[in-house]
Amino acid sequence: MFERFTKDARALVQGAFAQAEEDGARSVGAGHLLLALLDTEGGRASRALSALGLAERRDSIRRALGEARRRAGLSRADTDALAGLGIDVSEIVARVEEAHGVGAMSESSRAIGRRDGRRPGFGRDAKDVLERALRAAVRHGDRHIGDEHLLLALTVTPGAAAEVLAEHGATYEAVRRVLYGVTAEAE
Repeated sequence: MFERFTKDARALVQGAFAQAEEDGARSVGAGHLLLALLDTEGGRASRALSALGLAERRDSIRRALGEARRRAGLSRADTDALAGLGIDVSEIVARVEEAHGVGAMSESSRAIGRRDGRRPGFGRDAKDVLERALRAAVRHGDRHIGDEHLLLALTVTPGAAAEVLAEHGATYEAVRRVLYGVTAEAE
């Protein structure tokens, strides 16, 4: 599939690997793809994020993704669903961090000590983003997968990255409107 990626999309994926390695993560997640996207310039996706006002809100997005990592990657929707079952995720996080230190539930803390020289692989959520990006490219009649397709996929792949994007105004509809000047149902 990567042979179909544009130069910008390949750079985005490489940036996600760098983000994961910097975090000490065992796998590249959707959050790493989003963080790498925030660091890229010049591609269609970064221009779309700028048009939506997200370029100047990078720090807020990074903080929100960091908070999701502290909750072991759970989105707010996940924590709300657990709260409905009587499970207080913030209380669990507080107790775990009290016993094991801040960030103890994040993947990077679980991966500490992993320095076997191997590069992290793709996590399930990142694989889902890549698959949805391929579908977005096909749906739009594009022969290649660009960073804009990865951005569209990030907006519709369930999890913390999509939630953070939506909270900052980058919904599927908003991104599609900026990229293509039209609206449509999510993929």
